[in-house]
Amino acid sequence: MTAPAAHTFSFASSLAATSSTHLNLRVARPLLRRNFSLPFLTSLPRQNFSHPSSSHHHYHHQPQHNRRDHHQYYRPHYSPYEQPAATSLNFVNDYRDLSSLQRRTVTMAANAADSQLSALLQLGSIQEYPNCYPDINPQDIFRAHITSILHPITGVDKTIIYNALQWTASLDKGDMILAIPALRVKGKPTELGEKCGPTSPLVEKPVINGTFMPFFFKPGPLTQATIPTTKKLGREFGANKNNGLKDRSDPSKGKKRMLVEFSSPNIAKPFHAGHLRSTIIGGFLSNLYTAAGWDVVRINYLGDWGKQYGILAVGFERYGNEEALAKDPINHLFEIYVKVNKEIAEEKEEAEKLQKDGKTAEAQRMIENGTDEKARRYFKLMVDGDEKALALWKRFRELSINRYKETYNRLNIQFDEYSGESQVSEDAMNAAAKEMLEKSIAEESEGALIVDFTKHVPGKPGKSLEKPIVRRKDGTALYLTRDISELLNRDQKYHFDQMIYVIASQQDLHVKQFFKIVELMGHKEIAAKVQHINFGLVLGMSTRKGTVKFLDDILRDVGDYMHEVMKKNQDKYQQVENPDAVADILGISAVMCQDMSGKRINNYHFDMAAMTSFEGDTGPYLQYAHARLCSITRKAGLSEEDVAAADLSLLTETHAVNLVRVLSQWPDVVQNTLRTLEPTTVLTYLFKMTHVLSSSYEVLRIVGQEPELMKARMALYDTARIVLSNGMRLLGLTPVDRM
Repeated sequence: MTAPAAHTFSFASSLAATSSTHLNLRVARPLLRRNFSLPFLTSLPRQNFSHPSSSHHHYHHQPQHNRRDHHQYYRPHYSPYEQPAATSLNFVNDYRDLSSLQRRTVTMAANAADSQLSALLQLGSIQEYPNCYPDINPQDIFRAHITSILHPITGVDKTIIYNALQWTASLDKGDMILAIPALRVKGKPTELGEKCGPTSPLVEKPVINGTFMPFFFKPGPLTQATIPTTKKLGREFGANKNNGLKDRSDPSKGKKRMLVEFSSPNIAKPFHAGHLRSTIIGGFLSNLYTAAGWDVVRINYLGDWGKQYGILAVGFERYGNEEALAKDPINHLFEIYVKVNKEIAEEKEEAEKLQKDGKTAEAQRMIENGTDEKARRYFKLMVDGDEKALALWKRFRELSINRYKETYNRLNIQFDEYSGESQVSEDAMNAAAKEMLEKSIAEESEGALIVDFTKHVPGKPGKSLEKPIVRRKDGTALYLTRDISELLNRDQKYHFDQMIYVIASQQDLHVKQFFKIVELMGHKEIAAKVQHINFGLVLGMSTRKGTVKFLDDILRDVGDYMHEVMKKNQDKYQQVENPDAVADILGISAVMCQDMSGKRINNYHFDMAAMTSFEGDTGPYLQYAHARLCSITRKAGLSEEDVAAADLSLLTETHAVNLVRVLSQWPDVVQNTLRTLEPTTVLTYLFKMTHVLSSSYEVLRIVGQEPELMKARMALYDTARIVLSNGMRLLGLTPVDRM
């Protein structure tokens, strides 16, 4: 059944506007879609949370915040006649029967049905809008409420208002902000602010700043919405599976399918920096779309075909060692490849010298009997299906993939399909070339087949696409034809809704040519479903001699360095169960966070000293923040039941309030990342959150405090740990408990 554009969640339409009226949620629940509940609406105290005037700030919306925010904290103020009342949350009767893990993720409002909504809020109703999911995103509750305030004042369509409300770059700019021109209303912005009434159960009266209207959420309701929701959803907090549904009004129609092609190393060659970036970014995008509810298929399209495998075969006959191959297949094969290529270069140089000296026949014999020609003939055997030639190639391929998998496991990467250039049939490529020729997309030029884009794409864009060759004079296909054939095959095989290619920016022209040819061939619907996610270079990853440093060597060096750092604190080191594994995780976190710290397209310098530091925005710093939260949990010694019964109204300190404000943003951050597709969107938020967190420890102590205050603060730190862990896992990091 199709949902209307604006459906009303009716909570208290029958309530009298008096503070003594209550509504049993068991009665209200049938009125709510998706079993929606508002755990924070339970017996909220009458509190007057006020904010300092923000009129001197210049407000502007910045979805990405790439600098450290300087927060201007606000404090809750109580009237001497209105002291905060205690609020306790009951739990389900069978709570003790749950496993420890289940108890850890159960919400403190799991038995909200046994509570009553407080008429103190007098919400009346909360409406549903497209992309509004208040049961999993606390900010949506406030966004919908603000919309209900502004709609009768402005007369603007509710959906327009709802979508115009954005989260802010820093806390001093409010919790949510509205660019008033987006509403296209007459009159001065200040007039709109004056029309907003002074009373609201959820937000303070906004103070207009220029053309922006900032909204500050009242801390009590925000805390009661954020902490229970986070605890309830646990690892799923921040994820919104509705994004991946083919039809959100009818989930039975299933998920949309996303293909992500990434990593794609060349068989028998070690990982280098380019493969690292593609792997990290592709893994992140796969995690992101999985969290968004898509059916994600991870594809590793290997460079596993071509004359280089003839070179490997010839080289292995000369220099191969079975013991070395079994121990370290990729490095052994790479050493052989380098050695044989050097021989080929020397032979070519010698032949050119003979030719120059007039010894043409001798030079020709050298070429015909040389290593390069032997490699070409061997590869021809592979193309022709020679069983012996293919058996050796398959062995190299299998050994390489098994070795790659070890590295992928360290990076938390798994693939659903190991495909490759070898899997594209000659028939498919010939059919694609024939179709291009028949449709006059391709044309013959000096015996080869080319695509002259100036004849198909007018003006400068056509010239910029140049004239790529799609088939050589000898009839062999090039990468373009192979990629086109494979894309058409994937469309038939997977019937995907969208596909992402994670390929370096150096290949921008190739990818543009590839996509445009598919479109010109008449497959516009397929071309519209593919997207190129590009990235810049990693600089400074070569040795002093100019040779490339490989990923496994880098990870080993970084891991060893982190291990030495851990050993400096012997007391903590002795408590780590597997220090080697933890050091490896810390090293990988350092490498990955440096890679994701800037926008994908930017080049960056590989800086071992900077990435392994515990100071500044680094991977080790994030891991330390998570380990410290785990340590706080252990030292507090509180049971799950204790934390579940926390009185959240006690969290009134400035630092507690601001930490809740940042934590509540996490689902919106994930939604925003689906638009930017930038890992740095998530990483920047996590650093922002951990900065607020680290400034709170001295103020929000647990050990030695009153029991009820201990429980409340532990609930807050638990929420921070869940958000931090979820964010790190989304990036592909493994959070550590001790270090």
